[in-house]
Amino acid sequence: MKRSNWLFTLGISFLTLSTITYYIHYLIFSDSTYIFQLLIAELAFLPISTLLVTVVLNQLMGKREKTARMQKLNMVIGAFYSDVGTDLLKIFIAFDYQAENIRQELKTISKWENADFDRMKRQVAGIKPDIIPDKSNLVDLKSFLAIKRNTLLRMMENPNLLEHETFSNLLQAVFHLAEELGARGDLSELQASDYAHLRVDSKRVYILLMDQWLDYMQHLHKNYPYLFSLAIRTNPFNPEISIEVTDDMIVTAQQ
Repeated sequence: MKRSNWLFTLGISFLTLSTITYYIHYLIFSDSTYIFQLLIAELAFLPISTLLVTVVLNQLMGKREKTARMQKLNMVIGAFYSDVGTDLLKIFIAFDYQAENIRQELKTISKWENADFDRMKRQVAGIKPDIIPDKSNLVDLKSFLAIKRNTLLRMMENPNLLEHETFSNLLQAVFHLAEELGARGDLSELQASDYAHLRVDSKRVYILLMDQWLDYMQHLHKNYPYLFSLAIRTNPFNPEISIEVTDDMIVTAQQ
């Protein structure tokens, strides 16, 4: 209500100031015809001015702000994989009995171009991983997610998540799996139907993790080569990788 009153007062003030200015112009020059001609010309230009300011300029400013928000969100995604996502991927890869084919392709990610990332994302979207965790391993997964619970909660509070539906869905899926596991007592004594339910939740997280990881790796490959170098040295799909920089990595980075 106060905002409406303030806007009404401001509008009246501007109209009054404009009227006084035109009146002073008339007192000095006594030319009402020119005043009406000028008024009509300004009214004619008003739609063009509105188009330029509210559409074109706002679109440009909005695009710039969105780019800045996405850059900040990519930093959040990077923090997620550093703290949670990479280790979680390693856990699910160990559960996936069909992971060898995709692992062989993702081991060479350091040599990829944009077309390779796009091709692999299409391939990941169509796979149906065979997640078969041992019931005893679910206890370790439960403990891991419990430790990372606060990290997940802080990330879900980030308002920029609304700009990134894929990552938002990933966080929700991971948090849901953590709640499902945390709500159960003895995971080694699950009924077959309950175990099957947890497998479905695990598959959902695994696929979203891979898809978002590829997006993030492509982003680093395009914009941040030094961060991409670290990311490929912690590639969860390559068990032979080392964090230490080797000569062949330096040659690849210089090409």
